Amino acid sequence: MHIYRTHTCNELRATHAGDTARLSGWVFRKRDHGGILFIDLRDHYGVTQVVVHPSRPFFDELTRLHVESVITVTGSVTRRDPETVNPDIPTGEVELVAEACTVESVAEVLPLVLAGEEEAGEEARLKYRFLDIRRDRVHRNLLLRSGVISHVRRQMEAQGFHEYQTPILTSSSPEGARDYLVPSRVHPGKFYALPQAPQMFKQLLMVGGFDRYFQIAPCFRDEDARADRSPGEFYQLDIEMSFVTQDEVFAVVESVLHSTFTRFSGKTVDSAPWRRIPYREAMLKYGSDKPDLRIPLEMCDVTEVFRQSGFKAFAGAIASGAVVRALPVPGIKTQPRSFFDKLVEYAMGLGAKGLAYLVWDGDVVKGPIRKFLTDAELGALAQAGAMRDGDVMFFFCDEASAAARVGGDIRCKLGRDLGRVEKDVFRFCWIVDFPMYERDSETGAVAFSHNPFSMPQGGLEALDAADPLSILAYQYDVVCNGVELSSGAIRNHSPEIMYKAFALAGYSREDVESRFGCLLNAFRYGAPPHGGIAPGIDRMVMLLAGEENIREVIAFPMNQKAQDLMMQAPATVSEKQLRELHIQLRGAPREAGQAKAPPAQKEP
Repeated sequence: MHIYRTHTCNELRATHAGDTARLSGWVFRKRDHGGILFIDLRDHYGVTQVVVHPSRPFFDELTRLHVESVITVTGSVTRRDPETVNPDIPTGEVELVAEACTVESVAEVLPLVLAGEEEAGEEARLKYRFLDIRRDRVHRNLLLRSGVISHVRRQMEAQGFHEYQTPILTSSSPEGARDYLVPSRVHPGKFYALPQAPQMFKQLLMVGGFDRYFQIAPCFRDEDARADRSPGEFYQLDIEMSFVTQDEVFAVVESVLHSTFTRFSGKTVDSAPWRRIPYREAMLKYGSDKPDLRIPLEMCDVTEVFRQSGFKAFAGAIASGAVVRALPVPGIKTQPRSFFDKLVEYAMGLGAKGLAYLVWDGDVVKGPIRKFLTDAELGALAQAGAMRDGDVMFFFCDEASAAARVGGDIRCKLGRDLGRVEKDVFRFCWIVDFPMYERDSETGAVAFSHNPFSMPQGGLEALDAADPLSILAYQYDVVCNGVELSSGAIRNHSPEIMYKAFALAGYSREDVESRFGCLLNAFRYGAPPHGGIAPGIDRMVMLLAGEENIREVIAFPMNQKAQDLMMQAPATVSEKQLRELHIQLRGAPREAGQAKAPPAQKEP
């Protein structure tokens, strides 16, 4: 018999009754019923009930033992009485009657509760994360994550992709988010950077003649935390393909993600091909480039209805360049006045000057701005929003981006508050046709809108002849239930197109060569047309697990301040280490525990 276990804590069944078995695990719960001790013994696989009679010599020791201590128990497998069967666990028909027991490890009193639904605060959970991940919910999430990654790998390989590893120590990126820098010991004053993404390397693999690349890639960005973004590091399914069109990239992603979301959820998953929504349409209808399509509400443009209207607040703003977006909401005229007042207050909290609305009540239209509008204007609004009895139309008047932001937020709020978010579905879409350029709000200059390395639609001819603000790029995002899973693009693989694209954004030829010399140099020696994308593993698992915070699907996450409370990182280092790296801190106080350095040595 194995010294620790013959079975896991999830294996024993009624068919094992009468057998001798040995189990090892953590003491999850203890109950004393009439002098008999019942222990729920837990391991990685599940839970088995252990019965300890008071006649056993180890009874008192186990009675005093704290939960989460580790024990090995040997005994006979016995069927439970029918009234004590636990249908909630696979081993619920049996129990192990202890005949021998070894205490492998004694636990101290726990700093947080692991059994039940009670949760400790974030600080305690992250400081004692090695305990927190014993909790069933977090444990399941990490198993789900492992399963998703394994499944994704198999799916990519089945489609002819090969996995390659790219460097972790690289050069600092001149564009994008802030880098994490690593000082070089052997090159004083110089730094490596941890990669924000393998972008440059995967493109160079395509230039190097490889055709279908993927990697479960670690990425590092020094950026603030959000519910769907972990500070510090994250993982993505990094993909790049040669000689492909946008449609072919979409087909691969749709196949892999549809398979993954179907495999790991019991929800309905949109079948391919997924809906494609141009960027400008998404901003108009949903106020966001990551729309939640589970909410059956869409905005429309009604600027022209108000342009010459008697509602001077809107008409005057339109004359100064504002737009008016309308959000029709069916069947809410019976909501109390307080509902509308709170919504107005909420809109003002978002930065809106107010929130106008109209109510269709039979053949009558009511609302605070009704008196300023003609019957013809009301008819135009009714037609634009397909208004019927009981419907309400809300209005957002501001410059286009602000109107979209406020309208999009209220659209989602109303969807949640009114219970109109479709349940048990994953709604996917592609956001396509992103503008290549935009007007800088501060300087008025033409600037890149999103990814400067994307291929402009129309190529060099468009860059030479078209208004830069009208040029679209082969850029795309994949969105699920209002969460952006990834951005991608067909790449610009031509040096001449790259020079011209950057010139329109104010970069000289010398700027481009100094910042992106490696990529340019590679393209001069024969670069295939290529494109790719990189769906976020963490966000995929977060959606599949039904979690609202990405921390819940990461084994050892940082807190919102990018601190690892368990390992106490970031931390000070000794002055000896700093000298080896040729670093001198200015005005930094020595913290407790920092080693005192010997007298400084002069550099030779």
